[in-house]
Amino acid sequence: MDPVLQRYRELENKIREYLPHADFDRLESAFHYADEHHAGQLRKDGTPYITHPLAVAEIVVEMGLDQESIIAALLHDTVEDTDATYEEISRLYGQTVADLVDGVTKLTRVQYTSKEEEQMENLRKMLMAMARDIRVILIKICDRLHNMRTMVYQSPRKQKEKALETMEIYAPIAHRLGMQKVKWELEDTSLQFLDPIGYQKITEELSVRSSAHEEFMAAIQQRIHERLEQEGVAHTVYGRIKHIYSVYRKMYSQNKTLDEIFDLYAFRVIVDSISDCYYVLGCIHDLYKPVAGRFKDYIGTPKPNGYQSLHTTVIGREGMPFEVQIRTQDMHQRAEYGVAAHWKYKQGLANAQLGSEATFEWVRRLLESQQDADPNEFVHNMKVDLFADEVFVFTPRGDVINLPAGATPIDFAYSIHSEVGNRMTGAKINGRIVTYDTKLSNGDIVEILTSKTAKGPSRDWVQLCRSNEARNKIRQWFKRERREENIVRGRAMFEQELKKTGLSIAAISAEELLPHILKKVRFNSLDDLYAAIGYGGMPTVKAVNRVRDEMIRQGQQVRDTAHRAQPKEEREAPPAAPQFYSPGILGGGLNNCLVKFAKCCSPVPGDPVVGFITKGYGVSVHRADCPNAQKPRTEDEQGRWIPVSWAGGDLPACQTSLVIAAKDRDGLTLDVTTVLAAAKAKVSSIAARGLPDGHATVTLSVEVKSREDLNTIINRLSRIPGVFQVARSTG
Repeated sequence: MDPVLQRYRELENKIREYLPHADFDRLESAFHYADEHHAGQLRKDGTPYITHPLAVAEIVVEMGLDQESIIAALLHDTVEDTDATYEEISRLYGQTVADLVDGVTKLTRVQYTSKEEEQMENLRKMLMAMARDIRVILIKICDRLHNMRTMVYQSPRKQKEKALETMEIYAPIAHRLGMQKVKWELEDTSLQFLDPIGYQKITEELSVRSSAHEEFMAAIQQRIHERLEQEGVAHTVYGRIKHIYSVYRKMYSQNKTLDEIFDLYAFRVIVDSISDCYYVLGCIHDLYKPVAGRFKDYIGTPKPNGYQSLHTTVIGREGMPFEVQIRTQDMHQRAEYGVAAHWKYKQGLANAQLGSEATFEWVRRLLESQQDADPNEFVHNMKVDLFADEVFVFTPRGDVINLPAGATPIDFAYSIHSEVGNRMTGAKINGRIVTYDTKLSNGDIVEILTSKTAKGPSRDWVQLCRSNEARNKIRQWFKRERREENIVRGRAMFEQELKKTGLSIAAISAEELLPHILKKVRFNSLDDLYAAIGYGGMPTVKAVNRVRDEMIRQGQQVRDTAHRAQPKEEREAPPAAPQFYSPGILGGGLNNCLVKFAKCCSPVPGDPVVGFITKGYGVSVHRADCPNAQKPRTEDEQGRWIPVSWAGGDLPACQTSLVIAAKDRDGLTLDVTTVLAAAKAKVSSIAARGLPDGHATVTLSVEVKSREDLNTIINRLSRIPGVFQVARSTG
């Protein structure tokens, strides 16, 4: 029998063990489809390419995932590397499989312009895939795991790049999903290429001491087994040595030798029930002396990724400390395979809840808080919110709140609700009043003192809090409540920084230059820029650097020099009447007139428009169907309405507002942001509000280049489940 076909038959046998009623004709069809489409392609080691999809499917089966996931694993590279299409896979194997294959493909297909954008897009797409169907990221992690197992055949440069990416992105996400077994292997294989000398040194030392390790572990294991046999507790017990990367991290971060690592050994006791877990804990503490402060109850307080177990560190007769982990069989499967275990082990979380809002609340929060983040900020926030350690504290009612390590009462207050943070006047930790910058510790009981007359947060709080959720809510408060104050404060900061470059507000406000400046800083007006600087949404240095770069690009200094060199009579000659008096807008009979787009209707290129000559503020352009353009006019107003039209050619993007009316439900905002991201729409603001009658409205501002682009976005939003109207804001 052909070796590849024989390997598939072995895979089939493994599937029968836990999916006896699977459609094996469909599975075999998918295998042959992938085999035929990858025909002629070889891996770096010279083997047929089909061996890779088969290996990924084997890992998926080991995790116990469902039939659709196995088929998607077999097909996951067909759309990327062959002439197979989404439509064909959808027709042959169903839309679910096609969506999974498409989701895995999209994680690596995007072209990038910088390392920061590459990381941002990779992480953002992964998180979106997780929020929509968690199986996409599970298959991708299986794909990466097999690639790391065969990384030895790649070039040294590729090995380091992929190993670093795995260590910084895939291993932490596997940890966040509770997939400890996969996380350890990803870390160990990555270390092998990132620091081959350190990896080899540790493996050699562990190999030399292997016989001594085995004797010690066998003795401990036997003693625990005999005690639990006497107590009549059904159990499984085994020992292990920390995985290589864990040893490496302790040796090099703490400058220790292998002899100085005292928690090198860990034992697991697996029992039938939660009550047995606590009973076994008592037996272990009777056998060995517990180390103070090294007991953790993750059964009563599970980790955010669902991990549950009792951890205790004890000291044996030889004076060697070791850790004992006590858990049930269900907890053990979840610890090994994380969310993937739920497909095979039905207890606990129901299958219907997989990938639900409640399970992956951290995904939703992170996505919503990062919609407008620039690449650097997004990657930084990812490292804070996704990869950092966490601290667990309690509300006065006993609810557990998890926050980033180093969090303060400010973080706690805003994690409860925005209004709790905005009205905070003080905080208590374990019954004692503390300062706002006090760092929270595991097990603290935190109470927030509030007042209805509170004036809102302080700007200093942004520097004191640790979570990006709290920072964003504080900035949003200042953005919403203190716009005039922000404009004054921001202008002063901007002018001060601007002087350092030898520029002035007057220089950048020149009529021919200002539109280019605003486009570069991505604001509609200087006031919007000042407000953003004032509330902390735009760093002053970044704004000034962008302004300076744009002035250089526009050749401003050259034009100034040429202007001074002109004869006096030429300089004083009146300029010719411009045909365009705003980018993209045509109007006759007006010279050098300031033009703005009315915020009441936010016209975009392609809309029928009219102009209104305001008193002192130039011409305001409205949509022809705007209520303000349709209402009865006085004799004075009648003469101030003028015809205007859009110019031809490539027009600048315009901002407009949409209002979505929908049935109120969990995940509505996430679905809206996912659709907008898929449409590559630039969103400047989004806000959702629930209504008493069970409905909700989502208001958003989006930049588009034409009415056709806007109609495309409206059509996509209209297809979201529960949405019954998407309308443009008018008046």
